[in-house]
Amino acid sequence: MAKDPHVVRFNDRYLMYYSIPEYTDKQGTKHGWGIGVAQSRNLFDWVKIGEIPPVADYEAKGICAPGALVRDGQVHLFYQTYGNGPNDAICHAVSSDGLHFERNPTNPIFRPAVSTWSCGRAIDAEVHRFKNQYFLYFATRDPAYKIQQLGVAVAPLTTNFNREDWRQVAVDGPILKPELPWEGECIEGASVTERDGQLIMFYAGAYNNWPQQIGIARSQDGLHWERIQTEPFLKNGAPGAWNSSESGHPHIFTNERGHTYLFFQGNKDKGRTWLLSNVPVEWKRGIPIIKTP
Repeated sequence: MAKDPHVVRFNDRYLMYYSIPEYTDKQGTKHGWGIGVAQSRNLFDWVKIGEIPPVADYEAKGICAPGALVRDGQVHLFYQTYGNGPNDAICHAVSSDGLHFERNPTNPIFRPAVSTWSCGRAIDAEVHRFKNQYFLYFATRDPAYKIQQLGVAVAPLTTNFNREDWRQVAVDGPILKPELPWEGECIEGASVTERDGQLIMFYAGAYNNWPQQIGIARSQDGLHWERIQTEPFLKNGAPGAWNSSESGHPHIFTNERGHTYLFFQGNKDKGRTWLLSNVPVEWKRGIPIIKTP
C-alpha cells in the first residue's frame, strides 16, 4: 500500500517519498502512519530503500503526505502529523543523503489561524519557490470539520523553514475551495509547477474514493487562482480498472530533460489497497495535456 507520492531529483537518482499505512507488528505493537522512500533511475521502475518512521512526541500518532525540495545539496522534507484532528500541522526535516532526516527543532512549523473558514488544521504541504519567496500550500478543514479547502503561507528565500519565518497570507478565505459537482466537499493535495511565469496547480477534488479526481488551476501571483477547466484533468478509471475508485493526490514533476510526469494514487477497492502510477504530460501554450501513448 502506498499513497501521496512526491518525487525529486537528488544527485544521480530520483527519490520518491510517499505515505505508508499504520500496522501492528508480530509483537502486537501498533505503528502509526509513516513515510516510505523509493529510488529510480527512469521514473517508472521503483525500489523501496527506506522508511521515515514517526519518532518525535508530536509525531506519536503518525506522519504522512510528504512534500520535498532540494536546496544546497540537501533534501528538505515537509510532512504532516496524523490522527490529531484539528491539531494536525505541518512539520519539516532535512537530510544530506535523502534517507536520514533531522527534525526541525521548531516543529510543527505551521498551522493556520483559527478563523471563520479554518479550524486551524494544516495537511498536504507543498512548498515551492516563486517570485523570490517560498509558498507553502496546505489543506485545511472549515470549523465544522466538513469542507476541505486550500490556504497558503509564505517565507523569505533566506529561510531555514523555521516556524517563525512562515506568514499566512490570503487570510480572509481559502485560495481554492470545492465548487464544482465532481469536487464534492474537498479540495486537497495541491502540487504546483511554474510555466511561462505563472503557476499551474494540480489538485485533488473530492474526498478519497468519492471518487477523488484531479483538477487544474493557474495563478499569476501564487495567491489568486482560477480553474483552467471545469472537468477533471485526470479522471478515475472505468469499472474494473486499477483506479476505478479514484485517481487522486497528484504530484507534478519535471525531470532534467524537461519531460513532465503526473504522479498520482489510485485503487479499485474503496481504499483497501493503494497503488501509485504516473502519466506523461505535455504543454501547449502553457496548458497541460495528458500525452497520448
